[in-house]
Amino acid sequence: MRKNHLLLDLVNAMSSEEIRIVDLTFTLSPDFPTILLPPELGQVAPVRIEEISHYDARGPGHYWNNLSFGEHVGTHFDAPIHWYTGKDLPANSVDTMPLKDMIAPACVIDCSEQAEQDPDFLLTVPIVEAWEAQHGRIPERNWVFLRSGWAKKDFRAYANLRDDGAHTPGPNAEVMKWLVEHRGIVGFGTETIGTDAGQAGHLVPPYPAHHYLHGAGRYGLQCLCNLDQLPATGAVIIASPLKIRNGSGSPLRVLALISN
Repeated sequence: MRKNHLLLDLVNAMSSEEIRIVDLTFTLSPDFPTILLPPELGQVAPVRIEEISHYDARGPGHYWNNLSFGEHVGTHFDAPIHWYTGKDLPANSVDTMPLKDMIAPACVIDCSEQAEQDPDFLLTVPIVEAWEAQHGRIPERNWVFLRSGWAKKDFRAYANLRDDGAHTPGPNAEVMKWLVEHRGIVGFGTETIGTDAGQAGHLVPPYPAHHYLHGAGRYGLQCLCNLDQLPATGAVIIASPLKIRNGSGSPLRVLALISN
């Protein structure tokens, strides 16, 4: 009979703050930077908020807005169908993905000091192995979050664009292949605009986070914030994208549950 009370125990623990809820989401707004691709390619639409009425002649009793935005703006989710390596997989879009994958534990690897010194910092297998030596092996079906400190930057410096493109931290190709194949992660998350480093187009394969994650039916989260409030292990992540038909991703509210 005790099993019948598990969910009520969870709710009561959150009410008493025995379990704390941390919001890992930036506010979705027209001010938030979007990824910029080469001009010959299609571009993601930024957030647009159009006021319909605000307790005025257009609607005296109500306030509401029309919204438009691309699937990959703000704090957002990447589904396998987003990348060519995952285009033929089953249940590969946000409306068909397994519900159980929307709730999973997370391991947080803090590389903020390295990223502060080098905006092109790349996460490597030896760095993750050193983390595991301290915190234990990354369990299967866990998120791995790269904490770079990037969420603390001013929006004007967030994309860190130069003449040769963005310069932001991310994983190298070897570690992404290793995390997917040898640790069985459910997904990879970052504080930057993409799950890949800004200069990841020069890696082999190009954009390895996208390549290996989505080719294996795994997921990406980007533009996360407040990762400094998470423990290295033990947080449970709720990441439920909008149910867009055949959607390649979506903005979403990402919450972390932490035991106090």
